Amino acid sequence: MTSTISIDVTLDPDKIPESIQWEASQSTVDQKQKAKAMTLSLWDGQEKAAMRIDLWTKDMMVDEMADFYYQNLMGLADSFDRATHQQELASDLRRFAKDFYQKFRDHQQKLAEKGL
Repeated sequence: MTSTISIDVTLDPDKIPESIQWEASQSTVDQKQKAKAMTLSLWDGQEKAAMRIDLWTKDMMVDEMADFYYQNLMGLADSFDRATHQQELASDLRRFAKDFYQKFRDHQQKLAEKGL
């Protein structure tokens, strides 16, 4: 069995993403799904290197980006835990993600207090 995931990115004249839509052949959803951001990471075993595509649309807000990164970091911790059973390292990554998110929120609060 083969499953196909398709991603369509619409660019403006300056090649900045305006929209991201995706669909999966094995999904129960019958139409393309919208996204404001995406991170795609692939492992090249021969080169021992990660290949990445990070895109976000013009209308992605800063607070949404922080949420996106926080959730990705937590997801990476969960995946690492399942793949390696190294719970201590996965917990370290979760702590980092929580600290990252709290620092972001603190920074946003300071900006709001300054009226920025």
